[in-house]
Amino acid sequence: MSGSDVDYEGVFQALPGAVLLLRPDLIIVDANEAYVLLSGRGRDQLVGRYLFDVFPDNPNDPRASGMRNLRASLQRVVDHRMRDSMALQRYDVEAPDRPGVFEERYWSPVNAPVLGQDGRVALIVHRVEEVTELIRARTEARRGDRLRLMESELYTRARELQELNERLRQAHSREREVALALQEAMLPAPQQLSDHRAAVRYRPAVGALNVCGDWYDIADLPGERFAVAVGDVVGHGLAAAGVMGQLRSALAAAVRVAAGPAQALDVLGLYARSVDGAESTTAAQVVVDGPAHSLVYSSAGHPPPALLHPDGTVTFLDQATDPPLGVRPEHVPRPQSETAFEDGSTLVLYTDGLVERRGEDIDTGLRRLADCLGRHTSADPDTLADTLLDELLPPGGNTDDTAVLVVRL
Repeated sequence: MSGSDVDYEGVFQALPGAVLLLRPDLIIVDANEAYVLLSGRGRDQLVGRYLFDVFPDNPNDPRASGMRNLRASLQRVVDHRMRDSMALQRYDVEAPDRPGVFEERYWSPVNAPVLGQDGRVALIVHRVEEVTELIRARTEARRGDRLRLMESELYTRARELQELNERLRQAHSREREVALALQEAMLPAPQQLSDHRAAVRYRPAVGALNVCGDWYDIADLPGERFAVAVGDVVGHGLAAAGVMGQLRSALAAAVRVAAGPAQALDVLGLYARSVDGAESTTAAQVVVDGPAHSLVYSSAGHPPPALLHPDGTVTFLDQATDPPLGVRPEHVPRPQSETAFEDGSTLVLYTDGLVERRGEDIDTGLRRLADCLGRHTSADPDTLADTLLDELLPPGGNTDDTAVLVVRL
């Protein structure tokens, strides 16, 4: 099916997740049916209005910070043209049929840019998932009177992993261990690639419900080449881990037959449209050509891979960045770029948990990463991977998963 045959307006309205389209000045351009239903407001109450006129903070709660946090996230998307996954937010909403009455609500928002032809942000995709009932169920479960209700919600959200339900019911205290074991089983083990040494690390988020959908992959290719990739699925828990497994396998297959990483991500983007929960996933892939000493790369809204040169300088591979999977209304071929490398260089791919911090510009995290790499130029991949996690992650653990893949070239 060609791009002209697809009714993208119909696709947008049929998306199972609640999505708003915003202009950079935060005027609502469109809302899909799921958002209209979730918000309890008609399209005429949404489209054409300023976002925070429709959804102000609760004036009766001096601690309310939902509006401020959301505005900051949207501004980061406009400024840096990169996806911003927000931490869980309490953002009370005024009841549609009871003016002045605000209901306690909890949300998991993701904001992603859609770039115009001039490279600037033309639209912002604002996707929200309401988790109010899950939070309430979790609170009640801590008191011991509604644990099974929380489990039932988790199992429903992870239908593709139903074979684990019985084990989870018998091991309530081991929810986190089971989810981590599942994710680890889906990810490839470290391996030797001809003359190149590779090291991979996965550090889960803190908290029993925060296991996410980060992945990494290494694939041998013909002609003394190989491909490395990392990705990050929106959301948390067993459902995100299931989506991660599907997308990782699809990309591993695509890169073996595609003309390059851009075409492989094109294929993955089309596949992601058919996978519930895969929209707004980010991914980056690099094809390493050993004999040619070249790196060919492409990114779908993902933080840029880092190339550590033997002299300690760091280059970020940021010349082929495109929006995340499934957010662009029309299919456009993804960009691809190429750069040379010297023997002894080190390639580092990672997920956003390594560099992003709440309330901090991502450029600060990238500078922190470059500084760490520059101070450990001679470290072997295993040592460097451990050092990156030890030096860059918060001492008490991160609220987002972190995957790191290090390759000595």
